[in-house]
Amino acid sequence: MSTTRFIARAGVVAVAAGVATMLGSGLASAHVTAKVLGEAAQQGGYSKITFRVPNEDDAAGTVKLEVKMPADTPVTSARTRPMAGWTAQIQKAALDEPVTVHGAEIKEAISSVTWTAAAGTHIAPGEFEEFELSVGPLPVAEQLVMPAIQTYEGGKVVAWDEPPAEDGSEPERPAPVIELAPEGDGHGGAAPAVDNAAAESGDSTEAAAAGTDDTARWLGGAGLVVGALGLGFGVGATLRARRATSSSQS
Repeated sequence: MSTTRFIARAGVVAVAAGVATMLGSGLASAHVTAKVLGEAAQQGGYSKITFRVPNEDDAAGTVKLEVKMPADTPVTSARTRPMAGWTAQIQKAALDEPVTVHGAEIKEAISSVTWTAAAGTHIAPGEFEEFELSVGPLPVAEQLVMPAIQTYEGGKVVAWDEPPAEDGSEPERPAPVIELAPEGDGHGGAAPAVDNAAAESGDSTEAAAAGTDDTARWLGGAGLVVGALGLGFGVGATLRARRATSSSQS
């Protein structure tokens, strides 16, 4: 096989592998996910969870999302953000053992949150929607696993309820999960430090820019002076030459 053919075939294989990787990543990520934007969720604290719901059906729209909250790591309060065209319902269930929150005994916790689309509203094929939920206090656990049930027009139901695998691989239908930072690990104080560092960096940049601007102005002024002197010397030389020529002619 010639070197040219070998390189051409290798290029085709590489392109095919890249396409397969992109397609595989797209399929793997096209499920209901949960994210905490901004500061990390912390055990014992309050946080806003954003559920991203893509529509994987080519013909039907998504009309309902139900998120189940775990009973073994209970969340005692939740609030939904209003969404045009959607209604939200929060269900509670009695706890096997009461928990104490801010000195008060809590005997029930959030069991599920359901968003239902109004008539004429849905997540269309090829689109996604985000549902926001404010929850807390968050349980003392490494993570919060929240199975989700996605319902399509026509009655099709897809359950995203498989917990994370111990080997780190992604299940076929993974449940939405958020990681919880240990209580009092300093996450809350990290942001101001970053902001201060950014501010200091900005001040340094502005100072450097100001210094550069001053230098440029000084050099520009010096250049004008040198140019003026050069012009003066040139004019003087021209006049002297003319005078010398006139004298010789005389």
